[in-house]
Amino acid sequence: MHAQRLQSSTGSSVAGPLLLTPRVFGDERGFFFESWNQRVFAEALEADGQEVLDFVQDNHSRSSAGVLRGLHFQLPPMAQGKLVRCIVGEVFDVAVDCRRSSATFGQWVGARLSAANHQQLWVPEGFAHGFLTLSDHAEVLYKTTRFWDRASERSLHWSDSTLAIDWPLSGEPLLAEKDSMALAFEALMAAGELFP
Repeated sequence: MHAQRLQSSTGSSVAGPLLLTPRVFGDERGFFFESWNQRVFAEALEADGQEVLDFVQDNHSRSSAGVLRGLHFQLPPMAQGKLVRCIVGEVFDVAVDCRRSSATFGQWVGARLSAANHQQLWVPEGFAHGFLTLSDHAEVLYKTTRFWDRASERSLHWSDSTLAIDWPLSGEPLLAEKDSMALAFEALMAAGELFP
């Protein structure tokens, strides 16, 4: 598995998120690859200077074209790391740095994850996460390092002008009510609801 840091829209290398590309063995019969290997994942995190955490929950979502989910995160002590992959269709997956102490605070990275490229995005604690469905429908699987906790969950508005995320939209996205009413980055910062 190959792990690489992504660059933000400003060209900065953002510490934390990693794009993971597995080694795929394929022929006319189909393909095989390890979608999860604890040792390989731990080695990738350690090589990047990150702490290795255990996963406690797997989530599976299905979305129609144009559905935008996010940007979600959980505050400490229930902050979550997420390992995200798309097994049907294609999504544009985004991580926003919400760590006030980070040199890339407020910057974002994005990657196209698809059933065809088999790539995964590691979104560590301290980042808001969301994705936009680019295909007719998409199914996304993600592992989390902590259980979902309603009291800790926060939503950052997907179209916040401070973040200026370049979503590959072809019209208005389809949103859940909580995502359409999510707070702006500055409002979350003023309320002390971002990470140290």
